[in-house]
Amino acid sequence: MSNPFVHLVEPFDPAQPGKKFFNLNKLKDSRYERLPFSIRVLLEAAIRNCDQFLVKKIDIENILNWNVMQHKNIEVPFKPARVILQDFTGVPAVVDFAAMRDAVKKLGGDPEKINPVCPADLVIDHSIQVDFNRRADSLQKNQDLEFERNRERFEFLKWGSQAFRNMRIIPPGSGIIHQVNLEYLARVVFDHDGYYYPDSLVGTDSHTTMIDGLGVLGWGVGGIEAEAVMLGQPISMVLPQVIGYRLMGNPHPLVTSTDIVLTITKHLRQVGVVGKFVEFFGPGVAQLSIADRATIANMCPEYGATAAFFPVDEVSIKYLVQTGRDEEKVKQMKKYLQAVGMFRDFSDPSQDPDFSQVVELNLRTVVPCCSGPKRPQDKVAVTDMKKDFESCLGAKQGFKGFQVALDHHNDHKTFIYNNSEFTLTHGSVVIAAITSCTNTSNPSVMLGAGLLAKKAVNAGLHVKPYIKTSLSPGSGVVTYYLRESGVMPYLSQLGFDVVGYGCMTCIGNSGPLPEPVVEAIMEGDLVAVGVLSGNRNFEGRVHPNTRANYLASPPLVIAYAIAGTIRINFEKEPLGVNAKGQQIFLKDIWPTRDEIQAVERQYVIPGMFKEVYQKIETVNESWNALAAPSAKLYSWDPKSTYIKSPPFFENLTLDIQPPKSIVDAYVLLNLGDSVTTDHISPAGNISRNSPAARYLTNRGLTPREFNSYGSRRGNDAVMARGTFANIRLLNKFLNKQAPQTIHLPSGEILDVFDAAEQYRQEGLPLIVLAGKEYGSGSSRDWAAKGPFLLLDTGKTFQAIMRFDTDVELAYFHNGGILNYMIRKMAK
Repeated sequence: MSNPFVHLVEPFDPAQPGKKFFNLNKLKDSRYERLPFSIRVLLEAAIRNCDQFLVKKIDIENILNWNVMQHKNIEVPFKPARVILQDFTGVPAVVDFAAMRDAVKKLGGDPEKINPVCPADLVIDHSIQVDFNRRADSLQKNQDLEFERNRERFEFLKWGSQAFRNMRIIPPGSGIIHQVNLEYLARVVFDHDGYYYPDSLVGTDSHTTMIDGLGVLGWGVGGIEAEAVMLGQPISMVLPQVIGYRLMGNPHPLVTSTDIVLTITKHLRQVGVVGKFVEFFGPGVAQLSIADRATIANMCPEYGATAAFFPVDEVSIKYLVQTGRDEEKVKQMKKYLQAVGMFRDFSDPSQDPDFSQVVELNLRTVVPCCSGPKRPQDKVAVTDMKKDFESCLGAKQGFKGFQVALDHHNDHKTFIYNNSEFTLTHGSVVIAAITSCTNTSNPSVMLGAGLLAKKAVNAGLHVKPYIKTSLSPGSGVVTYYLRESGVMPYLSQLGFDVVGYGCMTCIGNSGPLPEPVVEAIMEGDLVAVGVLSGNRNFEGRVHPNTRANYLASPPLVIAYAIAGTIRINFEKEPLGVNAKGQQIFLKDIWPTRDEIQAVERQYVIPGMFKEVYQKIETVNESWNALAAPSAKLYSWDPKSTYIKSPPFFENLTLDIQPPKSIVDAYVLLNLGDSVTTDHISPAGNISRNSPAARYLTNRGLTPREFNSYGSRRGNDAVMARGTFANIRLLNKFLNKQAPQTIHLPSGEILDVFDAAEQYRQEGLPLIVLAGKEYGSGSSRDWAAKGPFLLLDTGKTFQAIMRFDTDVELAYFHNGGILNYMIRKMAK
């Protein structure tokens, strides 16, 4: 059916008759100019894609009538312009696509119909680990080991990039997905098939929201939803409320963007923004760079919102030029956004739209802070860190407690490392990592860290050799400006050598700690600490031996590494004493905002971005040398422990099968609140005594070859065994933290997978009991697929359900979106 809004189409420029756009101002509807800017993006996408089946006229009216309908729990469709994936989530997506091709062929259809219909970019950034650090060749050795471990996965992805249309792979060693998206992949405005329209996306990573800082609406979804979008299906979403977040004032000169985002995270957690958009406005926004805005948008999942949107303004336009985008195209972007009422002037309050609720923050009230020890929303002012940690030591086991008896608070353990004796206590820092897209994309905090390192070295300070220090920049541009500005040698002297380009410590790829350190922690039962410039610090995520983990700005990561402990009051206690006996305080080496900005203006220039990104897809010689099959159907290797044809479509028929009921089910797990996707489907190391380890060992692998759960998401046999395998899982059946449960018929305590298998063999159906916020945290398709494989006995719940659209009903009858697409393509 033709688009009923075709009358809104008009030429973009008389000089370019082939370029058109949907002019939303021709709606002549006063409601449009009162819509939040984020909702305008949803409206434009709905109008442009209206076909009266996937997107209907009533959907456009519902979005246009947002001021009323936001409170009605109404669902609307959204067709993003593109999809972005990282390799941990991208591999299972490509596995599903390959399996869907097999299924379509089996049902008599053309398998080559299974292809992304919108652009899909896959950035390989989750595979590299910090195996080597504190040495000049750390980067090369970690990258070599990355290829050694992941060659099979990389060959599979390279096959996917050749077998499927519209799929581009950014090779390993290029940078972190969200920084590459910000600096290179983001279109801001699409110029495609003769039409201009706003860039928008969904990604298979929860921190996809980082791109909202550039004025591109995007958020993280599960792999299955992303696959559906790639196949041309819209996302069905509840029309969100939009919280207006007014920023005012200027930050204090000592405050970083990290401090601002941690403050906002705690604030919005208190406000309650789950399932809502947050849109920033007010004069304070103009004081923030795009990197600052991106830092704030990046941690959107931590404060619980769906998206954290900064509309495009003049600062956005200047950033596009600074990062090497074509200036003529940038002018066209601005012209288009102005024409459709999507270009923002934050100093003009007459442009402020309607919001569901308005909250505000005066940036002048923000103070230096960290978050932890177990959740990103638990902000602690730096001045209170020592007192807060010591309070957590004795508090009851929980988000802010370790339940260490008072007479053990000063326990310590000595150990020998590199022929010298050292002592660990509760609060000793053993990991200090400058990592994660949250901060490594921001020149102000990265150069701030470099300048602090320079002053620290010149003052005679150092970092203890057993502390695992690392620097994993978000792109080659960061290394470029750190080197050109002259601060890299000082970072290296403190142990912060470049160890790789990827997420690394932030996702649990922190690598091993020195064995003497691990032994001291274990023997002393010590609460050791990781400090990282990341966005997640949930229990068991960063490293199994760091029970406390704090998020901090890059300069503070270095400061705590030098101090060697979290139990320090920087205002009253020195960072250290140099060889001359001088006490050096943090205030003595902290760089001023003026110092940082002067260096940034001189060294962060467009030429750097152009030089790095013009060769990004070809610069990795190891990737270029990979051989990949050329067939359109993937030839599955039954011996592979990385890539395996999944069981989800094995029994699929052309005819739809009716659902069945669950009767007399046993409870596999009895869980409480806030069970995150990290608890359900961990991404980090595979424990040597886990069911997944036994599976791999039985196939001839050694522990050194296990790699991580995240890297093995293309193999359902490993991932099913890794489901609920987090060592910090708290099962009420056991009343302790362990990846175990009770097999109720026998009373035997078993690993969760082993118990599920025993129930399966006995023909007993299963359910899991869980509280509120189950499944919070990273978007992770295996947090859904894993429990499905453990609990599924060919039955589903009988429930009273409401379907808001014909599309949803079709998905339900087919057993899911992917089954629907297979049957559709096979006909």
